[in-house]
Amino acid sequence: MTLPDYADKEPARDEVNALPGATLLEFGAPWCGICRGMQPALATALKAFPGLRHLKVEDGPGHPLGRSFGIKLWPTLVLLKDGQEQERLVRPRDLASIAQALERLQTATA
Repeated sequence: MTLPDYADKEPARDEVNALPGATLLEFGAPWCGICRGMQPALATALKAFPGLRHLKVEDGPGHPLGRSFGIKLWPTLVLLKDGQEQERLVRPRDLASIAQALERLQTATA
């Protein structure tokens, strides 16, 4: 499974808040070594959730979406249900923690 590149244009917070169902919002940067290092575990975890919406958003100065979520460290995974934050993982590195969080999100939206 190949994960998407960072979005060319980040969605507005109002758009994110209006997303129905489960969404994984990934904040990071393409040059971030920790972000790149997490990608294999994230890709493996996402295989079990093929219908999950995954938005990969580049964060940093001039990127208001990350500021609106209070993102401080990369990568940060924000798990949303109907646009509302359910959980976040800051700098997750292992498959188990990511998979368990995705499972909790799917259970919450079922």
